[in-house]
Amino acid sequence: MNDPTNKIDKIRVPLVRIAHARSGDKADWVDFGLFAWNAAGYALLVREVTAERVRTHFAPWLPGEVDAWPLPNILALKFVLRGALQGGGARNLRLDNLGKAMAGALLRMEIEVTQAELAEALTGPRVGWWGDGLSASSASPACAFGPGEGQPNTL
Repeated sequence: MNDPTNKIDKIRVPLVRIAHARSGDKADWVDFGLFAWNAAGYALLVREVTAERVRTHFAPWLPGEVDAWPLPNILALKFVLRGALQGGGARNLRLDNLGKAMAGALLRMEIEVTQAELAEALTGPRVGWWGDGLSASSASPACAFGPGEGQPNTL
């Protein structure tokens, strides 16, 4: 955090500020895809979101291990949480803990970044199927925008 011995002050931000996620389950595993909106955000994810940190984040209910794979071509990290569902979705007694609900829990995890790193991740051009300059929220496969008709998406 704001350490006087450190020349660059860092702040804590939730992953939801710089990324989006998808998750699902199979048997007793939860599978995450954590996606950066741009290359600057991906660099932060690679540095800050490790298998160990994900394991620590979910430690209160995760007895198993976490595996992680970088997917740089799609600016994503893949995580598999083993033993995450206490025997599987049909066997455990907790509500709303199936893999589909876990992406939101991952996005609440906080990371440490500098103000400059955060600004670059928030203002850099987003990469995605909607194309350059189009908003992720306004573009869909069913709509067609002409050049310059899309608005930049801001957080």
